[in-house]
Amino acid sequence: MLFSTPYREKQLRTLVQKLGLPESAPVRWELLDLALTHPTASAAANYERLEFVGDAVVKLAAAEFLFATYPESDEGELSAMRGVLVSDRLLSEISDRYGLDRYLLVSGSTHADHLGRETRLAAALEALLAALYLSTHTLELVHPWLDLHLKQHAERIRQDPTLENYKGALQGLTQAHYQMLPDYKITEVGQVYGDPERFVAEVWVQERMWGRGKGRSKKAAEQTAAQIAFLALQKSLQNESPLD
Repeated sequence: MLFSTPYREKQLRTLVQKLGLPESAPVRWELLDLALTHPTASAAANYERLEFVGDAVVKLAAAEFLFATYPESDEGELSAMRGVLVSDRLLSEISDRYGLDRYLLVSGSTHADHLGRETRLAAALEALLAALYLSTHTLELVHPWLDLHLKQHAERIRQDPTLENYKGALQGLTQAHYQMLPDYKITEVGQVYGDPERFVAEVWVQERMWGRGKGRSKKAAEQTAAQIAFLALQKSLQNESPLD
């Protein structure tokens, strides 16, 4: 491959070394360069198509890892764990471990958008995984470094009965005990983009509010409220206290 600049070549080779891959690794450099190019840096040649492939690659890599590592777990537990492992939050955490934002070509205004950083880094990591997969059409360039992070996060997730998804955990709790779903009521209390308290969410079960949370997005506010409601409702059930 002819790199656009000597600096870009040095960047990409340094990243591959950070991943722990050998210098002789059969990396398709043009794909790696594309994987680390945001649409704002190039409307015609960017990571969006690779991200599409990477979404499937990370799910397959996580599935293979979980299947081999936890032979005693059933399909339901494996599926729930994989759902957390491939979430934007965890993928962005892995991206941060390698300082992926330093290798990502992006416009200045987008780079300053801290609110969209998590989604941006998760997408870049998925695209990177696609580039490595398409280099060999196997996961030989993926498992050696990604499994280390999957193992660390999987062990933490297994110790958390909610699998770090309080909305899902709360739904399971209310369905099991009351044959109903929790009701979320969202209020937009601010108009400033990125305000961490822009939205307020309340969780109601059988005409009683069990949790209230704030967030910069509706989803974030709901997750915070769900966590409070789950813990409160779980304690209530343990004490055999009636809802009303």
